[in-house]
Amino acid sequence: MALPNPLPDNPTRWDGWKNYNSSNYYERLCLDFDSNANAEQIEDNCRKLLVWWQKKLPLKNQPSNPIAQILRGGLDDAPLRLAEARTELLDPAARAKIDSELRGKIVGAAIEEFKKIINFALADKKLTEDGERRLYDAGQRTALSAEETKAAIDSELERLGAVRVKDAPPPVAAPVWVPAAASAGAADGSRDPSAEFRRLLRMSRLGDEGGEMSDEQRDTMCNLGESLGLTGGQAEDLIDEYLEEMEGGAASPAAGKAAPVSQKPAPVAAKAPAAPAALPKPTTINTSPIARSQEKLKYPNFTNSIGAEMFLITSGTFAMGSTGPDATPQEQPVSLVTIGCFYMARYPVTNEQYERFDTQHRNKRAAGAGERHPVIQVSSADAEKFCVWLSQRDGRKYRLPTEAEWEYAARGLDDRAYPWGEELDQNIYANFADVNTSFPWRDVTLNDGFAETAPVGSYPRGSSPFGIEDLSGNVFEWCFDYYEAYRGKDSVNRRGPLHGAQRIYRGGSWRSKASSLRASARHFNNPACSANDVGFRLVCEVE
Repeated sequence: MALPNPLPDNPTRWDGWKNYNSSNYYERLCLDFDSNANAEQIEDNCRKLLVWWQKKLPLKNQPSNPIAQILRGGLDDAPLRLAEARTELLDPAARAKIDSELRGKIVGAAIEEFKKIINFALADKKLTEDGERRLYDAGQRTALSAEETKAAIDSELERLGAVRVKDAPPPVAAPVWVPAAASAGAADGSRDPSAEFRRLLRMSRLGDEGGEMSDEQRDTMCNLGESLGLTGGQAEDLIDEYLEEMEGGAASPAAGKAAPVSQKPAPVAAKAPAAPAALPKPTTINTSPIARSQEKLKYPNFTNSIGAEMFLITSGTFAMGSTGPDATPQEQPVSLVTIGCFYMARYPVTNEQYERFDTQHRNKRAAGAGERHPVIQVSSADAEKFCVWLSQRDGRKYRLPTEAEWEYAARGLDDRAYPWGEELDQNIYANFADVNTSFPWRDVTLNDGFAETAPVGSYPRGSSPFGIEDLSGNVFEWCFDYYEAYRGKDSVNRRGPLHGAQRIYRGGSWRSKASSLRASARHFNNPACSANDVGFRLVCEVE
């Protein structure tokens, strides 16, 4: 989560101050492991936090003050711990070691959760071939590698004294409870995911005799249900059904719940239709912390043949659009979008990079614009031709970002208003219309020193949660999609129309007012437009 701007003086209004004592150096400085945080961000966060603590030092002489009692040891320890985190993260070798250790902890935590699933599967101390295949499927969904999955299974087999056995029809257990709706299933319930899940629920004894099932236990059982082939909604329904039965209450068939089995089979006419299962989350992309950590390991950042730094944007789900006070109708309705991992360039394409492709473009540069200024005066077709040229040159698949990818890279998992956080109250985050321009909407109180475009990387404090710079301001950036109104439907790897009269570009520019720099703000123009405030940024697909 980005640091609040400004930091609340009262610690009861902001929990981030507690991070000073974290074993995770990123957390100490309120940074994220996925952030690709640059040196300026590390320095800036450390400075802000040190200033915050420095203002609290007089409380050391007021031990009875309630705020002093809340902060306690932090008054002495925080400055040292924050400085330690800054030193370690600014050292490339130390940071690489920290990253490796954090990935190890994430994988370790995932393996421990996976072992709970293994324990349920080994309740009878036997692991069939089919059961092991299901465990491998569950491990894959957890984002564990095949080697990590096998090691966890072998470890639990040895610890529990369990053995592998050949597939064979297991003995039919005496039914304790079976919903009437399930009686139409296979005679051998072991082949029915619902029946197998009910059997494992009974064996778990969770919630027995009126006890409660914790959220952690429920999550574990849901994961187990999914490993058997159920959807998340189906597993949730069966858990509710089981818990109701354990409480001793008769389920209401009209509500689609289970009814206790009588000694006589229920007449077919008396069966209630099964209630529709809750729709599963519309994604097949694993967005768990371990999955994102494995992506960073599998797809390291790289610098391409034209010197563009390509940062991995890990998979995730975010709320696309906005209902905020500055939002326009075209940013609504808001929907959840899941994005698979991809690479994005740290900066927009520069004059120097583009002119390797089109040497004549130098004549279109703005007066005084140098090699590191973002390329301008390019249409969307020009940008796409550049992507094709670079793809052939590098043997990778480069393209323009989709509108959803662009917004996700700018907002991250915490749905920021701007790439750097929630507020824009200084000219240290982006290049937009200030006193150097003559537009009616300019902010005459700010002066960023640039009349038009600024060299890329001039605003490192404006980085996004993934370390992508210059997303807001400087130049608009062409996107892959053509414009269409939002439909309000959750989606996976959302892509807009491939053709249309208007093409999306994002981010605002040096000509824009502050509200146009918001990460959810939508802009579009004729795809053939080439202007002095429109450029583009590269995306590269993972292999």
